[in-house]
Formats: sequence, C-alpha cells, structure tokens
Amino acid sequence: MTQKLPFEALSVETLPARLGANEAVTAQIGKDARRWKVREVGDGNLNLVFIVEGAEGAVVVKQALPYVRLVGDSWPLPLKRSFFEYHALTRQERRAPGSVPSIHHFDEAQALIVMEYLAPPHIILRRALIEGRQLPNIARDIGLFMARTLFRGSDLHMPTKDRKADLALFADNVELCGITEDLVFTDPYFDAKLNRHTSPQLDGLVAELRADRDLKVEAQRLKHLFAANAETLLHGDLHSGSIMVTDTETRMIDPEFAFYGPIAFDVGMLLANFWMSFFSQRGHEQTEKRDAMRAYLLGVTAETWAVFRAEFSHLWRTERTGMLYHRSLFEDQGDRLGAEQALDHMLHSIWTDLLGFAGIEVHRRILGLAHNADFEAIADENLRATCEAKALKFGRHIAVNRRQIHGIDEVNNLAARIEQESSL
Repeated sequence: MTQKLPFEALSVETLPARLGANEAVTAQIGKDARRWKVREVGDGNLNLVFIVEGAEGAVVVKQALPYVRLVGDSWPLPLKRSFFEYHALTRQERRAPGSVPSIHHFDEAQALIVMEYLAPPHIILRRALIEGRQLPNIARDIGLFMARTLFRGSDLHMPTKDRKADLALFADNVELCGITEDLVFTDPYFDAKLNRHTSPQLDGLVAELRADRDLKVEAQRLKHLFAANAETLLHGDLHSGSIMVTDTETRMIDPEFAFYGPIAFDVGMLLANFWMSFFSQRGHEQTEKRDAMRAYLLGVTAETWAVFRAEFSHLWRTERTGMLYHRSLFEDQGDRLGAEQALDHMLHSIWTDLLGFAGIEVHRRILGLAHNADFEAIADENLRATCEAKALKFGRHIAVNRRQIHGIDEVNNLAARIEQESSL
C-alpha cells in the first residue's frame, strides 16, 4: 500500500520535483520537468494557483491551503474544500458539458487539482468588464449553465437515492458554508472585525444601513433560506471573478463553495455582479464615456434571466424525472396546464428570492471583507464612494422590496435611475 505523504504547500521551486513523475501531468505538458515553466498566478482569497507550461502543453495546478490566504494562518480552513471543488466540477461537466475546465488529476491528501489551462485570450470576466469589453455570448452561456446545473442537480431531475447521497456528501462543506453564512448575510450589517469600506465617504450611509431594521430582518430571512432550503447543488460562489471568457467561449471555475441550497442563490449572486459592474462604470471613464457599456450590462442581466427561464422551462418539460412535481400527477393524466402552473410558481419563487440574494451580495462586496475589483480599481476614493453608494442604495431596495418587483425591466430601470443621481 502506497503511503500518503503529509500535506506540503507547493511553490514555484518545488512543484516540478513534486509532480514531475505524475503521469496525468506529464501526459499534458511533457516528461522533462526540468524544462517546465512554473508561474504562481493565484490572486484569490483562499488558494495557491500555478500555471505549468512544458514542451507539449500547459496545465493549471490549484492547491488549497490550510487557512484563508487573504487573512493568513489566524483563520484556519480545512484542506477538504478541494475535495468539494473536484466533485462539483465533475458534476457540472456532466450536467452542462463544456462549461468548466477539464480535470486531469486530483490528489485529496495534497488538496490539489490539476486541470485544463484556459490560455489567452481567456480572461477573467470581471477584468474584461472593467476594461469595457462587450462580450457577445456571456448571457447565453451563463444562463444555460445555471439552468442546466441547478435543474439537473435537484429533485426535479435526479433519482432520489443519488440526490440524497450527493446532499450528504456536500453537507460536509461546513466551513465554507460558514464563510458564506457569516460574511454574506451577517457581517456587513454590524461592525464586524474584518469589515472595511471606503471611509469616511460612506460612513453615514453605512451607519444608516446597519440601523435599517427592515434590511437586517430581510438579510436574516435570506440567510435562513440559504441554510434551510437544500434544493440543488450550487456553484456557491458564482460571480464575475469565477468565470473565464473569450469572445466565443465562457467557462465557470472555482466551485469550492459548492453546497446544496436554494436555486435562486447562484442566479442572484451572478446577476448582482453584473449590476455592480454597471454601477462601477462611472469610475472607469478615464478616456471615454461608458454609456454603451452600461446599456450592454443591463442587457446582459435581462438576457441572462431570459435564457435561464427558457432553458429551465425546457428542462421542466423534457427532463422532469425526479420525485418533485411527478408527471404521473400532471402530463400522464392529460393535465399539461397543471404542470405549467407549477412551473410558473417555481419561477416566480426563484425570481423573488434571487432579488434578495442579489441585494445582499452587493452589500457584502462593499461593506464586508472580500471586495470586488469593479470598485476597488477606482483610484479616486470620492468617485469610488459615489459609485458604491449608488450600488448600496440599489441593493437595499431590491432586497427589501423584492416581493413587489415583478420583472427584470423594472429592476434595470431602477438601476438606471439611481445611477443618474449626481451625489451620495
């Protein structure tokens, strides 16, 4: 029996020796590890990420660390999160083929995944949006990915036994769920130790939001929903920094926060990042106006939701093979309208809840620990604060008033009106 080596973090210097005999790696990039070119490119909050190039190709090596990289070893985290990322990627590839990087190798003991290198011109979506690039396919690709993974990972489609086994497997992703539960839903609404915001410009608005009873109650209702409604396997961290794009391709990455939760969570978190990009555009107008970019981003939110609705509805009608809303009660009795009525109820529930999750995501990205480059890249603090304040007001409105908002055009019109305000 092969003895497992104790965990050891990789480095640019040690990686070739550590992985030089790994056939999964050498098959992709070549056997002469002495000629490998290794770059550490991880700029995230949690992990080490390396690009390894050889004579025959390149791979990405991602390794978890036993702590939160953004904070340091004072905040320990289990290495097992790479296990959940690996299993989430394999399921996402089955449910939405071609939407995630291919996996070449997984080493649970060393908490590392060797995967496909998404070479240039692939770029992180958030960076592309900051640069003002209008990518033609992202709404369609992301809408299809969300509909397919969220529907096919639920009791609407999966055999009950398989779905419950998956639920049990991912239920152990406790620590990363805890990060979401605290950093997203709770910490932004009080003076938590790791919070930060643009100060003093936003101090007054932050105090107002933290004293807002309706907002705090709604945030906790959404936290309750996230914790208690195990509808489907979520990506868990689906935002513009977890998507790589070209003009013709879109790939989702980094699902280490994967967990069984409400369908609306992934959709709301994703759309929130498009709305934050919308509000940040004023801060990136160094050389030219971004009116066309703002219009593009609102169009992307509308198209993403439309594609999601259409594909989710298609899967409902063609792949509803799980235990929920069983066809024996509807179509098999000639009652297609009953099935459509149930579908309408579900889509309405997803819509209402995604608005809440989106509003809370906007707040945590401006008031909490982990901020978005959309705003952070704005060097002028007064200008940044103006952009952030508008986003905060938008987030508060859609979270608190989500049950009275009836369509995406209504949300986008609200965003446009708030964006046109001239001051904090």
